[in-house]
Amino acid sequence: MVEDKQAISRIISRSSARGWVLEPDAEHIMALEGIPVPRYKVVTTHEEAVSAAREIGYPVVAKVVSPDVLHKTEVHGVEIGIDNDEKLIEAFNRFASIRGFTGMLIEEMVQGLELILGAQRDVQFGPMILLGMGGTGVEIYQDVALRMAPLKPSDVSSMVNSLKGHKLLEGYRGSEPVNMEKLTNVVLAFSGFIMDFEDSIESVDVNPLKCSSQDCVAVDTRIILSKKAQAT
Repeated sequence: MVEDKQAISRIISRSSARGWVLEPDAEHIMALEGIPVPRYKVVTTHEEAVSAAREIGYPVVAKVVSPDVLHKTEVHGVEIGIDNDEKLIEAFNRFASIRGFTGMLIEEMVQGLELILGAQRDVQFGPMILLGMGGTGVEIYQDVALRMAPLKPSDVSSMVNSLKGHKLLEGYRGSEPVNMEKLTNVVLAFSGFIMDFEDSIESVDVNPLKCSSQDCVAVDTRIILSKKAQAT
């Protein structure tokens, strides 16, 4: 919808000076594009944190929100599996000491096979879409497929089948297969986003994209803006 595109443009505009999009805004962009994201809230006080976590339902994930921190794991700005108020407040207090702290992002815990979905603007070929096995081992296994955007449903199927770990998506040793219709829809929506905003986007990483038999959810999204967008 036009209103959604305008909302995304406003997020990009207010992120231009920083050169990248804060994660709560990145999740909002994914949701506007029709890509499922975890239930989440951004909080700035202990009281808000406890209220949000109880509403979402323990256990939750907590992440630092800071315009000075692009790589949250490098400053220990992510805490998973928080299952009570005390641990949540401990995480909040620790995050509050991180440089540039403006709040804490609280998310529901999402289950599923970890994939990575990304995009990079290539000088010669334009926007390239990456799909592969994700999580913490993505740099070790490097099991990914690349295609030029925009993508068609057949491209998504081809990318999945080219992965060494594609059997994991089909259901392996009794596990449920990934919902391929949901995965295809997410990848196509992601491709559409990249094409619509290719002049503004340098790269996007959704890692992990957690997929199950029910859905595919963008759990963590990082958006780096292009030099052109930063100059505006």
